[in-house]
Amino acid sequence: MKKFFPAVLIALTVASPALAGTGNTSTATGTATATIVAPIVLTHPASASLNFGRFTRGTGGTVTVTATGVGSVGSDVTFVPGSTTAADSFTVAGDANRSYSIATSGGNVTSGATNLAFTTAASASTATLSATGTGSFTVGGTLTVTATAPTGAYSGTYTATVSYN
Repeated sequence: MKKFFPAVLIALTVASPALAGTGNTSTATGTATATIVAPIVLTHPASASLNFGRFTRGTGGTVTVTATGVGSVGSDVTFVPGSTTAADSFTVAGDANRSYSIATSGGNVTSGATNLAFTTAASASTATLSATGTGSFTVGGTLTVTATAPTGAYSGTYTATVSYN
């Protein structure tokens, strides 16, 4: 038994580093954050529209309205006296000082069975909301007029999309 006791004592001494001691474990607290932003909202005033004006078609051509509302004609299309053109307008609301992108589609104006295609161009491709979370932009476009388009009033739609950057 005397030989057995010192062997057990040596085994316990050698095994003691396996026991957890001070300095083998450490714990810290992390942080988490989240920010909820106001949704971006695009509004089109009922009184606004992209207005290509009044014109004669001749042998065809184009009518262009800039994003500032200035109209011009190309080829054999001519504005009639007193014709007015206008850019369309949109308002944007959302998270203050936040940057957003603007995209617009083309479309068609229609009278009866006749469609005339147009493209659009926004006043900017990106913008930043104000400190109060508001903004606006305008849209111009170019209408292609065919030589065979019948006289009459034409109307149509297109889309405008805004997205946070």
